[in-house]
Amino acid sequence: MKNLNFAIAYNPKIEHAREVQQKLLSILTKNGISSTVLDVDNLKSGYDFVFVIGGDGTILKSARFYAKFNTPVFGVNLGRLGFLSQSSKEEIESSVEKILNGKYKVDDRLMLSSGEFLALNDFVVKGSKGGRTSRFSLKINGKIVCNYLADGVIIATPTGSTAYGLSAGGPVLAPELEAFVIVPICPHTLTARPLVIPADEVITICVSDDEASYCSYADGQECFEFCNEIIISKSEYMAKLVLLEGSEFYSILNDKLHWGTSPAKI
Repeated sequence: MKNLNFAIAYNPKIEHAREVQQKLLSILTKNGISSTVLDVDNLKSGYDFVFVIGGDGTILKSARFYAKFNTPVFGVNLGRLGFLSQSSKEEIESSVEKILNGKYKVDDRLMLSSGEFLALNDFVVKGSKGGRTSRFSLKINGKIVCNYLADGVIIATPTGSTAYGLSAGGPVLAPELEAFVIVPICPHTLTARPLVIPADEVITICVSDDEASYCSYADGQECFEFCNEIIISKSEYMAKLVLLEGSEFYSILNDKLHWGTSPAKI
């Protein structure tokens, strides 16, 4: 591990991020490891392993960038939920020890692509006119599936199924599944339900002509407009998330989303 090229990416806009970055840098230096510090808004390639300090948004941005270089990322949570993180700021020292002793695995996660844009969590398609529903047609592999009158449509990966898609009534997909989930947002019908499809199928969202343009959001961070239709499919890249030994998806659901816990006990 000490022969690897390490980097620390952090979000300076988050409280205590610089302090935690300096602590992590000190821990690595004490272990004889040199590393480069990067601002999350100015990421660079050429590293074998990247520590990411921030919230889930910081990790999503970093994971998308480093997926193109097959570089694993390890999240240290300074945000609210930290679903993609493996360590808190208080656990940094023990986490680094586990990593240096090889007590971790790299988990490959499916990603979505639409043109030049990538998403680890989801693409969200919405009309350009806020405050009203829009008309969408869903095609899979070029064949019409259904029409929606809705606020929007979410196309989520298994990783993203615990994010916006879950809030909109979609199912949770285990990360190892080769599948995507399509979730309408507030559809104006009782029959529009989430749809789980194989990951190798191509999704097309067609729109009506009564709006000048529609917007799509990649992981809620990158926004782009389109007319007529948007095509979304499985990306050629896989995000590589570092999981510590003993980390287990269903335990994370319980710990961070209070899965199956009575509201009185939260």
